[in-house]
Amino acid sequence: EVQLVESGGGLVQPGGSLRLSCAASGFAFNNHAMGWVRQAPGKGLEWVSGISASGMTTSYANFVKGRFVISRDSAKDTLYLQMNSLKPEDSAVYHCAKSPGEAVMVKTSDYDYSGQGTQVTVSE
Repeated sequence: EVQLVESGGGLVQPGGSLRLSCAASGFAFNNHAMGWVRQAPGKGLEWVSGISASGMTTSYANFVKGRFVISRDSAKDTLYLQMNSLKPEDSAVYHCAKSPGEAVMVKTSDYDYSGQGTQVTVSE
């Protein structure tokens, strides 16, 4: 059974940083591209970032480019999202997502599994 368990969310002030983690199990982590998607209150799901199975290729939505960094640790079957210079509009539930293939995916519909998510709130 595929399981994706996110952690690391919380309340942070504008300009602050958070590091999200996603522990993966139930599938061959090294053979699948992964990504992060988010959903703000009253809004639809939006793709944030993706990383290839090898970790060599990454991609970011324009609204986080230069501020967020996605990475993965194959030894720990864990996906990360380092979020810097956070803005109030980054507040959302962030979900870890698994792709069926190895290449980076840039649409939410490209992913076949996602976790329950972790809440990120950016506020004074």
